[in-house]
Parts: sequence; C-alpha cells; structure tokens
Amino acid sequence: MNQHALPLQQLCGAATRAAREAGQFVQSIDRHTLKRHFKGTGSSAASQLVTEVDVRSEAIIRKRLRATSEQWNIAFVGEESSQTVPDVTPERLLKPYYWCVDPLDGTLPFMEGSPGYAVSIALVDQSGVPLIGVVYDPVDATLIHAIKGQGAYRDQSPITRATAVSTSLMAFADASFKAHENYAAMLDTLNRCAQDSGLDGVAMVYGSGAVKNACQVLAYPAACYVKLPRPEEGGGSIWDFAATACIVGEAGGWVSNSYGQALDLNRRDSTFMNHQGVVYASNERIARYLCISRNGGRP
Repeated sequence: MNQHALPLQQLCGAATRAAREAGQFVQSIDRHTLKRHFKGTGSSAASQLVTEVDVRSEAIIRKRLRATSEQWNIAFVGEESSQTVPDVTPERLLKPYYWCVDPLDGTLPFMEGSPGYAVSIALVDQSGVPLIGVVYDPVDATLIHAIKGQGAYRDQSPITRATAVSTSLMAFADASFKAHENYAAMLDTLNRCAQDSGLDGVAMVYGSGAVKNACQVLAYPAACYVKLPRPEEGGGSIWDFAATACIVGEAGGWVSNSYGQALDLNRRDSTFMNHQGVVYASNERIARYLCISRNGGRP
C-alpha cells in the first residue's frame, strides 16, 4: 500500500481525538489512590513503572483507533500491551503501517504530580518512517501534531524554529542520563558546543519523560535532548520517540540516532532503542557535536 493512498489528514484527526480523550482521562485521575506495578523489562524505574492509568489510557486509544486499523490494515503497538514473543513475528512487521502508542509517557512525573508527562500517538510505516505524530499534554491541554511533509502545529498554530535570544544551551535529559558511563564525556561535549556557539554555558533540565523532553527542544533556539547508546535493554522504546520524531523533524529540528542516521522505529528484534541512542537538536550544528561516528569520533 502506498502511503499516499492513506487519508493522512483523516487518520491524524482520529489520532488527535484519541490522544485528547486519553489525556483528559489521565488528568481526571486522583493519582494518590493509584497502585504502582513494575514490568519485568527495562533497566530503570521509569521504564518499569506502570499504573492502571497507563493501561486504561491505552484501552481508550485502542478503541478510538480500532476502525482505522481495520479499514486501512494498520497494526497497533502500545507500550502496555506489546510483548516480544520468541519465534513469533510482531504484527508491526507484517502490516504496511502501525499505530505506535505511549498512553502515558512520563509515569514518574505523573505519579509525583509534576509536569512532564504526555500522551503520544504516531503512525509509522513498515520501513520505520513516522508519517503522523500527535502529542497531548494533559497539564496545559495543549495538542501538538504533525504530518510528514505538511509541517507541525501546536493546536492550530504552525510551529517554527525558535528565534528568541538564548544565553545557554538547554540540554534536556532523563534522570538515568546521570548514571550512564559516558555522562562526564557528554557533559564536556555539551559545554564545548555551548562555548563554540558563543553561549554562556549549559543548562541541564531533568524531570520530564522522553516525549516532553523532545518537544521542549522546539521552544529554544539552542537546545537538545540526548539518549546515549547502551548495551543493556532500556534507553527508551519506539513509542517514546515515534511521534516526536515526526513533530520535531517537521518543525525544522534535527532527529537522528547517536550516529547521525534516521531512527530505527521498526526494529525487528526489539522495541527498545538502546542499541543506537537518540539525538534531538534545535539545528544540525548542535547535533553534529552530539552525534558520534562508528569508530567513536565525531562525524
């Protein structure tokens, strides 16, 4: 099936309605009454924590997108329902497209009552290219969406590169970033990038989930979000990055893996992204500092 045969506007509309409904449900919940559960996968608290809100939010999205899946032969991949089964080919590899859903990215800040969580939905083709990206922020009821080749929008207003004067390089990161073995080396790289760019220094910002971290890059003329490669399982999953890869790219920002290549959003053997890392940046100049070549140097 050719992607141009898909009614992308119609499908984006379905995704935005689903994200908004799920986000409004999330925001209506009294988080103090929730029980925490932990998955058996991932290497950090953020990747293992799950609540009944995650599960119920995904159920809302799945129900709202079911008709599109049936009509257009679209697989459904949700964080809370997707499992890798040995010797069984995932549906996302068998169908021409799949919905990639994170029903509540940033469960930790949600449980803590802090901003930094969001609902994320993407439509990805079998080759791993995100065609639609939708992010709903339940805290301020903001919806961001993008369609490949048609730009990115915050509510109904086009998103463009930030032009305000910046004195610091804004570096968004997950809490696990500090524990990475290459943390100190990356800090040095960030500081060198800031110095060479004529900025006063680096402002590290922690506390949000992957989706909000990526979106916040768009708010500053000099900003980045980095997930470093790691050998163990973790480092975020396809549903953490699929929607924002479309959105940030359509808004004029940089999105790649740690080696400057397109994100592998339909990996055959796993849904984790730890194998190649992730780089979001306001522009290519910043990204070139953060990307590494296969032999360990800069590209």
